[in-house]
Amino acid sequence: MLAILTVIAPIFALMALGYSAVRFRLFPADGIKSLIAFVNNFATPCLLFYSLLTSDFSAAFNPAIIGPFYFGAVVCFIIGIVIAMKVFGNTPGESVSVGFSGTFTNTVLVGLPIMTRAYGAEALPVTLSIIGLHGAILLTVGMVTMELMRRDGQSLGKTLLVAGKRVGSNPLIWGIAAGMIGYFSGLKLIEPAEAFFTMMASAVVPAALFGIGGALNEFKLSENWKQALIASVIKLIVHPAIAYALMIWVLRVPMDIARYGILLAAMPAGVNVYVFATYYNRGVSVAANTILIATVASAATISIWLLILGH
Repeated sequence: MLAILTVIAPIFALMALGYSAVRFRLFPADGIKSLIAFVNNFATPCLLFYSLLTSDFSAAFNPAIIGPFYFGAVVCFIIGIVIAMKVFGNTPGESVSVGFSGTFTNTVLVGLPIMTRAYGAEALPVTLSIIGLHGAILLTVGMVTMELMRRDGQSLGKTLLVAGKRVGSNPLIWGIAAGMIGYFSGLKLIEPAEAFFTMMASAVVPAALFGIGGALNEFKLSENWKQALIASVIKLIVHPAIAYALMIWVLRVPMDIARYGILLAAMPAGVNVYVFATYYNRGVSVAANTILIATVASAATISIWLLILGH
């Protein structure tokens, strides 16, 4: 247990530092958005590009890990929608937003630092293969479902076009695409270029954790905290449990590889659940509360999953 605490303590200490710096006005709140933009738009794409370029991509793309991860995400999406409609009496559009809050994983700002800290650089190829599909699959599923279920929904064709534009305009996708092109074309970086990408990649962990900690100051508990708590349980417990059952019990994936996909599924809700909710103006308070509750609670749940996975 001490070894697990050693793994997660620096992670959440950095998040606490970011939260406290903004809370006590030692760091400007407006600067947090810029810091996260730097991580998402510049540092992480460089990390994705360099990691894919220098890793064994063909070995990392493992359907036995990727499949259960996304199957579990879709199942959690459905569970969240059904609970929101049947238990809390939400409208269809609000229910989709609540379901999405328990589905979309914080793979970059929290996932990458914890995966790297827990399992080292060897976890990156598999982790990045999941991240590469994350936004494309889940944003498309979420947007299509929203348009089909809400009363003022758009046509399926227009929805897919909008989803495609959102995915295609994501710098993370650009970094992944460039890395794959470089990998399959046999690109070799000269030393100054390699040093540049190494330096940019090294900025991801501290900047991401400080940024997400600072961003938590924006989210306050509201009257919808019960729905957010359910969404958090789905994200932190149900999703990784489904991934675990499928990978270990059904597909018999070795634990030393399966744990990468299972632990990534155990990460809290990503900021995109709030972006999704505000885009459709449905379930905004639930999304904001889910980010807050799930991120704070993940300090305990991630520790438990590390214990289950044998660290």
